Amino acid sequence: MNANIERMKLIFLGFLAVFVAGAIGVGVWQVGWVMPRDKCEKEQRKWWDPDQRVCAQPVLVSDITGRVITDDKALAEAKKAIGRPAAPAAKGEAAPAAKP
Repeated sequence: MNANIERMKLIFLGFLAVFVAGAIGVGVWQVGWVMPRDKCEKEQRKWWDPDQRVCAQPVLVSDITGRVITDDKALAEAKKAIGRPAAPAAKGEAAPAAKP
């Protein structure tokens, strides 16, 4: 009878170890991946990269390259996509003609 109790004790301890390891894994997942993702997604106009676990601000390619978007509609859509207000044309400055 004593051998059965020892075996049941070892089985119980094995299940307990698996449960504790799973609970720790879920906690690490929540703190390391889920909570930062949720915080990033609550911030307006931020993008979450799950591979590198980075919360990033999108940037227009035209800001990096220095190229100017000449089409007013395309410029307005690009700025709207990243959350920037479209700047009105300066006084006396004609808006560039849209290409057909």
